[in-house]
Amino acid sequence: MQDDVILKISNLSKSFGAVKALRGVDFDLRKGEIHAVAGENGAGKSTLMNVIDGILQPDSGEILLDGVPVTIASPTEAQRLGIGFVHQEIALCPDVSVAENIFMSRTNVSRSWLMNYEKLEQEAAEVFRQLSDIDASVLLRDLSISNQQLVEIAKALTLDCRILILDEPTAALTENEAQTLFRIMRQLADQGISIIYISHRMVEIFDNCDRVTVFRDGKHIVTNDVADITPGDVVNAMVGRVVDKLYPEKQSAGEMSDEIILEVKNLNEAPRIRDVSFALKRGEILGIAGLIGAGRSEIARGICRLEGAATGEVRLLGETLALRNYQDSIAKGMVYLSEDRKGDGVFLELPISENISALNLDQVANPLGLIKASSEIRQADDLGRKLNLKCGSLTDPVSSLSGGNQQKVALAKMLSVNPRLIFLDEPTRGVDVGAKSEIHRILRDLARNGVGIIVISSELPELIGLCDRVMVVREGRISGEVAGHEMTEENIMRLASVMDAQAAAF
Repeated sequence: MQDDVILKISNLSKSFGAVKALRGVDFDLRKGEIHAVAGENGAGKSTLMNVIDGILQPDSGEILLDGVPVTIASPTEAQRLGIGFVHQEIALCPDVSVAENIFMSRTNVSRSWLMNYEKLEQEAAEVFRQLSDIDASVLLRDLSISNQQLVEIAKALTLDCRILILDEPTAALTENEAQTLFRIMRQLADQGISIIYISHRMVEIFDNCDRVTVFRDGKHIVTNDVADITPGDVVNAMVGRVVDKLYPEKQSAGEMSDEIILEVKNLNEAPRIRDVSFALKRGEILGIAGLIGAGRSEIARGICRLEGAATGEVRLLGETLALRNYQDSIAKGMVYLSEDRKGDGVFLELPISENISALNLDQVANPLGLIKASSEIRQADDLGRKLNLKCGSLTDPVSSLSGGNQQKVALAKMLSVNPRLIFLDEPTRGVDVGAKSEIHRILRDLARNGVGIIVISSELPELIGLCDRVMVVREGRISGEVAGHEMTEENIMRLASVMDAQAAAF
């Protein structure tokens, strides 16, 4: 890595009305480095990246590229200058092929009347050769979320960029896919490409980045070589205080209960779910681990009747359930918080209060069935206070909130029906460390108050730190479970991996 500064930002400010998103920010990026940018949601990271990519224009300040002042008027101008941006939220066309998505900018400027699909797919396959085994001819909508994220990354790699911005690129990737991405990032850096890497995951920052810059409240707080700073230092700089406990205290021996909240026996829906049996005790938090595609979410969604037609016995607080659909599940007090917050978790353009009441409108309706806005506001205010929801007004759209507060709205929607059991799928994906800590505390408090909590997560440190017990899923089956001192990343991955199954066969 060279010390040459390719991008330098000086005293840059940006406001949205009375909200000052960036306050005199300084930032520099060296040629051939991987530079992490960290900060809580709302710290100014995304605003700065949108300025660099030409999506937003600064109110004041200077941007130098190779020492020359530039005005980046649009994303097209940013691409011309050699800047590529992979956004956290997937922004692709679901109804065209993978190859067409990757080369969309090329086909837009093409003067040809006919498209050579075969050549396009061959070139796309060549790009994917270093990323993943994805068929470039399939429609994008037929891919999993993780593979769609890889298409976003592949698209950026075709832009011949000198600066590549990656915003939470591993949020939907498997561990193997993430490791492949990290290897490619280092190869790109060795070729002189500069990478801005935005992540809330300290392990990723310290394992793969050269420097880290922390933002808080729209201000630049600190920039350090990762060798000269600790993860704790970064977290404390992000939140402006010492965070000594990311996870709340687990159950003590005296708090253990033998009362069963949920009991599942012989749940089947071939080939996705195979002979799944488990139980959840009152007061504990049960984690579900496994590789993406192993069947973790399918088990939860099958139990709640969100999809498929799983067979088997499900007992909630001793009552055998005969559910026809998800509405029946809600009525019995069993709810599911989706991993796709913006697709299934919240209605982004609706007010916060209307989101929170959405699962059971009867609670906020008058005897004639008409919604009472005052009741919605009262319910949202009560649950918002319990979850420490930070917002301007409860009538503001959910899209105006940070990722962490959007997730709190999604959780408040679940709590509005007074659930007995909540399945939470990737509950802190894309959420900053301060909001993560709050959500973990909320989940532990709910468990202590008798609500059943089952957490599905791809972040092994989260499962280990938060849960009392972790059940591991492999190929639709329960391959084992770990608790106490046996709850380690190595043991979980061993149970989750095909290699372990192969070894057990000999």
